[in-house]
Amino acid sequence: MSRAVQGRGCLPWARLGPYLRAASLPGAAGGSFHGKILHGDRISLPRSCVRHQGGSQGPPAQRSSSRHGLDHLRTVASSDAIKKHQKTLAAWFSNQPNEERQFGPSFSLDAVHVDPVIRESSLEQILKPSPELTIQHQLQRSSRQVISLQNLFDVDACGRQVKNVVLYGTVGTGKSTLIKKMVVDWCHGLLPRFELVIPFSCEDLSHSHVPISLRRLVTKKYQHLRDVVPILGASSLKVLFILNGLERLNLDFRLAGTELCCDPSEPIAPSAIVVNLLRKYLLPEASIIVTTRPSAVRRIPGKYVGRYAEICGFSDTNLQKLYFQMRLSQPGCGGGEGEGSGEQDNLVDMLSRNLERQNQIAAACFLPSYCWLVCTTLHFLYFTRTVPPSQTLTGIYTSFLRLNFSGEVLDSTDPTNISMMKYVARTVGKLAHEGVMSRKTCFSEEDLRQCFEVEMKTESELNLLEVFRSDVFRFFLTPCVQPGKEHTFVFTIPAMQEYLAALYVVLGEKKTLAQKVGKELSELIGKVSEDAAVVLGIVSKVLPLRFLPVLFNLLKIFPRFFSRLSGKDRDTIARTMAEELFKEEDYNNDDVLDQINSSILGVEGPMRHPDEAPDDEVFELFPIFMGGLLSRRNRAILEQLGCSIKNLAAFEIAEAMKKTVIRNSRKGLPPSELMDYLFFLHEFQNERFTAEAVRSLRTVNLSSVKLTPLKCSVLASVMGTACHEVDELNLTSCNLDAGSLRTLFPVLLRCKVLHLQLNSLGPDACEELRALLLHDKCAVSDLRLSNNPVGAQGARLLAEALAGNRSLSRLSLLHAALGDRGAEEIAWRLADNQQLQELNLGYNALTDAAALQVVEVAKKHATLDKVHLYFNDISEEGKRALHSLRMDRDGVRALVFLTAGTDVSDYWSSILNTVHRNLPFWDRERVRQHLALLLQDLESSRRQTANPWRKAKFLRVESEVKRMLGKLQHGTL
Repeated sequence: MSRAVQGRGCLPWARLGPYLRAASLPGAAGGSFHGKILHGDRISLPRSCVRHQGGSQGPPAQRSSSRHGLDHLRTVASSDAIKKHQKTLAAWFSNQPNEERQFGPSFSLDAVHVDPVIRESSLEQILKPSPELTIQHQLQRSSRQVISLQNLFDVDACGRQVKNVVLYGTVGTGKSTLIKKMVVDWCHGLLPRFELVIPFSCEDLSHSHVPISLRRLVTKKYQHLRDVVPILGASSLKVLFILNGLERLNLDFRLAGTELCCDPSEPIAPSAIVVNLLRKYLLPEASIIVTTRPSAVRRIPGKYVGRYAEICGFSDTNLQKLYFQMRLSQPGCGGGEGEGSGEQDNLVDMLSRNLERQNQIAAACFLPSYCWLVCTTLHFLYFTRTVPPSQTLTGIYTSFLRLNFSGEVLDSTDPTNISMMKYVARTVGKLAHEGVMSRKTCFSEEDLRQCFEVEMKTESELNLLEVFRSDVFRFFLTPCVQPGKEHTFVFTIPAMQEYLAALYVVLGEKKTLAQKVGKELSELIGKVSEDAAVVLGIVSKVLPLRFLPVLFNLLKIFPRFFSRLSGKDRDTIARTMAEELFKEEDYNNDDVLDQINSSILGVEGPMRHPDEAPDDEVFELFPIFMGGLLSRRNRAILEQLGCSIKNLAAFEIAEAMKKTVIRNSRKGLPPSELMDYLFFLHEFQNERFTAEAVRSLRTVNLSSVKLTPLKCSVLASVMGTACHEVDELNLTSCNLDAGSLRTLFPVLLRCKVLHLQLNSLGPDACEELRALLLHDKCAVSDLRLSNNPVGAQGARLLAEALAGNRSLSRLSLLHAALGDRGAEEIAWRLADNQQLQELNLGYNALTDAAALQVVEVAKKHATLDKVHLYFNDISEEGKRALHSLRMDRDGVRALVFLTAGTDVSDYWSSILNTVHRNLPFWDRERVRQHLALLLQDLESSRRQTANPWRKAKFLRVESEVKRMLGKLQHGTL
């Protein structure tokens, strides 16, 4: 009976228990064991111990003496060789993939490693399905059978010495990482049970079909062991063979399939070497540990296995917290020594609180490889400060999949040899895409059945499905933890659904039945036409029939027609991307980076009531991932995973999308959507496309978007692709600091109107603004710094900038904590400026002397005609003195009160509007006092005039002030 037929009874998705028991292993690589252990690379490793039992010519006593001397020398040499072997192995296996290096040199296997739970198992337990699907069931499993890595070779329950161990786990549980840690531990003397460890990659062995002896195989992979292999099996040397990824080998334990062989010098197939090692017919004293996926466990007969052990991941949230604490608290994580340590601690605390809420993130981190993804994403969100950023979010997810799926085929016994990632893109990607289109994240068993089983036609497809359910399903889908939805499934990480949906579309897997049939028919006719061309060419020379060329051309029509249809398919991809990017129903959401941050760290505040209606699902990452997958770097990685996106396809999609994207971006996007658009351009990694798109942005409004270092880097990088002047850049209330201004410096230089209000910019930020305004290419004509703690020191720096600047015409320092000293600093340097036309020093606690000094200097300024001084501590005498300085034509207009002598000031509405806009950020009691003074001044001036028209104007303004005071008193303003 075939494997597929045997598993047919388990097809209902309600019996997915055995495929949900294994979780993932920490760390990075998941499936990376240094590229699955060496990948066949030849490296030089030290010689190991040698005890050669041989003879020499001469009398017996002399031979005995010589043998004793040789044994002594070889023992010393062996000890040195083992030490060298350990040192070389430790250096090799401690190396980290490129993806790990983003955290800094401190991230090594020794520095950051949390052992997952390893549970002793049996073949019966592996084959027995579990009725429980919930995460709670997995977390509450008994720990009676937990076993440590160091005790895997202890005697079994019957007292027999264990020689063969099978360590299994689903994809991404980190079997290879655990083996790497085991090798490193042995190198450091933490595994004294074995004198020699010899690791092999089964993926490497699967590519070798030439017969080879065990001794030659060892020396081929580990040259330093060439002097020890002659005595393998002939000495008491305690050897451990590590066979990583046994699912890559097709083993046949039947005598008819693999003959017995006990000679380590006999050349046989690599798979036969593995079989005879496991049979204990070859080197029976050697210990063997095998890592494999659950579907391949049955390839080794149970009688040859001394112990089964399953990697169960981080079944305790305390293990998850420990991993995050170790990972995020490393010195290299915060971007430098002593930098960002407080932020790192805050991240760990927020993540721990979110895990304690039993959120879906805790279910995801049950798989330790997802813990790595969480840490990598947080590092990207919080500690990216380079321009352009060294990586993209799409790149992180693509690299994550490469670490877990690189070189993996779904089933090595299947003739199609389909890559695991290609199968996932077709099946799980389809489910993800249908969820995005219908805006849902929870999937029922019927949804899974429709997605995975509806097109099952052949025995091979059924076998592949069984392997997928056993080995891969748990990596992408997990039971939902929300009350009432325990028997539905969600994607392990929410963003993974959008990533796989994007991959499904970009790979062209979203096809109608006609398109699928058309493609297959086109390929068939294309092949036939090539053969027919040769035949028709010969026949036409012998029989000059006129219809032959016509027939030949007809054969070519269909492939050409289908090629045009393929072009239409790429237009559809481009249209889908553009439509999803500019969905108006998503305009009021946070930007995507904040959404990812919330999904990981949670939202601080009261918990949602269970009966409260949930928010609509948001899938704004979907189009961004589509663009990111078209970048050259991500396409190269996907090629390694068996998912090919051709250069021509990427080019045609970009060209088809360009006009639509640029047209929609000109409509005036809300700030959060504009940030998403800029992030899309960054993820797209197409400089030419980005430059054309950015040149259409003359006004950039990002007000109230929290500009983290990453967002600043993205903004600087994207805007840096073009060199055009920006009419207006609004960065009001964006949490900017001096570092942000430093990152954005090249962009700020090209802006005419620059809004920097409400950003807590102090003296250190003014240093950056001074450099900006003194730059010879500065184009800033209007700089607004209202509601920033500039202070007197910052005012001095800005005054120096004013003296040397040649572009600025308006400067607003409203509510900037200048005080008299700050105003005096500006007044002293104001005469050196030749372009300033308007200066706002309102609400800065200026007294009469400072205000008069500013106006005196302003009177003599060549271009300055308006100075705002309202809401300062100016007395009635000061007001009269300021009014006396006013000249009708060539004088400066000082806006102090709502009155101008016995008339209403022309700028009364401007002053009141300014108060109204800034009231949420000002001291309400102080504002109330100032409004009361303004009201008294209005009433006094009204009494002094006899003009009825003017009295009416006074009454109108008084009513506006009274209305503001009333609302302020009742808290409705």
